[in-house]
Amino acid sequence: MLLTVEFPHEPFNAHVRSGKAGEIIGRILETIKPQAAYFTEQDGRRGGVFLIDVQNSSDVPSFAEPFFLNFQANCKFRIVMSPEDLQKAGLEALGKKWA
Repeated sequence: MLLTVEFPHEPFNAHVRSGKAGEIIGRILETIKPQAAYFTEQDGRRGGVFLIDVQNSSDVPSFAEPFFLNFQANCKFRIVMSPEDLQKAGLEALGKKWA
């Protein structure tokens, strides 16, 4: 899944001022173990994009809660596929069925 996180200015600014933002982000990344992690701007706010492996829907809180509780962040989850996954999707059969 693709997890996008939008951090509000507060409490993130307070964590930056106290010197704890990097430590907290580091702990979260150690916990969620993303396959890839990128930090960017989203609509004028700090943001993060993480590629994560979600085995069960019950795993979602373990990915979101660290961001909710530490940063009051907004989290969005999107299903993504690799090119190999797309090849396994059976697009030809679906095309024939729904054409």
